[in-house]
Amino acid sequence: MFGVGPTELLVILVIALLVLGPQRLPDLARALGKAIGEFKRATSDIQTELDNARIMLEEETRSAAQDSAKKGRGYGDVAKPAAAPAATVAAGTPPGAAQPTQENSPRSSESTTETEKSA
Repeated sequence: MFGVGPTELLVILVIALLVLGPQRLPDLARALGKAIGEFKRATSDIQTELDNARIMLEEETRSAAQDSAKKGRGYGDVAKPAAAPAATVAAGTPPGAAQPTQENSPRSSESTTETEKSA
């Protein structure tokens, strides 16, 4: 117990008895015992809380690993981006850039006016 042997403990108790007297020593010992008990309870509660958190994290990790194994992907696998459509590459638009739609395409406005003219 903290490197204090029985002889040192006896000397400490005798000095405490001489300093505090026989009236206050039992009260002090009782208060000290209660404080130590409360400290042990508090540390036990903290240890239990940490153990529960560790168990929950392990379960989440295990379930995530099982889910990724079901999908056929391991932890080291990275999702590969989809290949760019051939029309995008041929038109000179870089992959990932906004695709021109029918409404905002310059060619679509020209073709609309030509269609209107012919109609």
